[in-house]
Amino acid sequence: MKNTKRLALLCCAVYFVSYITRINYAATLAEIIADLGITKQLASIAVTGSFATYGIGQIISGVVGDRFKPHNVILFGLFGTSAVNLSMVFLPNIYLMNALWCLNGFFQALMWPPLVRLVSEYFKGRDYTRVIAKVSQASYAATIAVYTVTPLIITVSHWKAVFAVCGAVGLVFAFLWLTTTKSLEYTGTAVAAKQAEEKGKLPIKVLVSVGIIPILIAIILQGFLRDGITTWMPTYISEVFDLGPSVSILSTAILPVFSILSLTVVTKIGDRIANELKSAFVFFVTALACNLILIVFFSKAAVLDILTMAIITSCMHGVNLMLIGNVPYHFSRFGKVSTASGILNSATYIGSAVSTYAFAVISDRMGWNFTVCFWAAIALLGAVLCLSCIKKWKAFRIEK
Repeated sequence: MKNTKRLALLCCAVYFVSYITRINYAATLAEIIADLGITKQLASIAVTGSFATYGIGQIISGVVGDRFKPHNVILFGLFGTSAVNLSMVFLPNIYLMNALWCLNGFFQALMWPPLVRLVSEYFKGRDYTRVIAKVSQASYAATIAVYTVTPLIITVSHWKAVFAVCGAVGLVFAFLWLTTTKSLEYTGTAVAAKQAEEKGKLPIKVLVSVGIIPILIAIILQGFLRDGITTWMPTYISEVFDLGPSVSILSTAILPVFSILSLTVVTKIGDRIANELKSAFVFFVTALACNLILIVFFSKAAVLDILTMAIITSCMHGVNLMLIGNVPYHFSRFGKVSTASGILNSATYIGSAVSTYAFAVISDRMGWNFTVCFWAAIALLGAVLCLSCIKKWKAFRIEK
């Protein structure tokens, strides 16, 4: 495919579709709880399980994405997640829904690492950073779409219709991806094989020397805050301010709006600092400051809480862009972009999986005020971990 702009657009579109077929369950969570009369813990098992299978699947997807044509791996994931979404319409109870949604996490995992590899082989240096930022922006746009359209669908129909719509969109795009990528002039597999032969395997000591363990833990903490807050914000707003489920879901649309608006700022900060770990440190510190504001003015005004949580999640998307979007590029010298992406991204969903269930339990037993304090502690630890790796990463990274 000679038209790289066309490829960039396709990558953004596939990530948009992957998001609407992934986060739609979380968007309907409050409505599912109210309609089925179940507990938050039981309803959250589907999200927790899908995060877990997504995380495990990321490692598999990363390795597969370095060995096979990435657009074929992405295609398989698209068809799989579309089928799961459409099947959710016909399931009779929450237990079968939980089981099937866990499978959805694996299909979703087949998209990101191959996508990162695809971008890394067609775009270099700052062009890679910009395209990855645009792909991330597509996920924010998808989140806005889901959290604004979902209340409308629920109002005129039923929450199961949300899965029908998302599944149909996913299926249509899967066929579009299939027909469009047939013309993809792809030589990436040969390139990666040659790199692997020339450079050899990625040494464990290299990973340790750049601080891979603190980086992975920081990514886990980012996943805690990003997906934990996004998942439970509708329920938080509903319970703390006594607003209806539809209004609470709609209010969550502000989170990705802030992320889109802040994307340019986040990218410029990353370019100016020229160190992904230092940039992530700045974002964690900013999130910590916002958490402290949320603690002091807890439940005083819904608008203030929503805006503060929007800034926190925007900061975590910034951390995500730095540590998961940009860091894998620097492993291209080993021919392991997809593998590195899979490993790093899997860490996010360890945090996501744990936080979804943990925040439900903590909020039920200790209240939302204590939960917000817990968020602040997570941000503080993330900042400390990133700070410890700044110098090590500076010596390792490829200058763009």
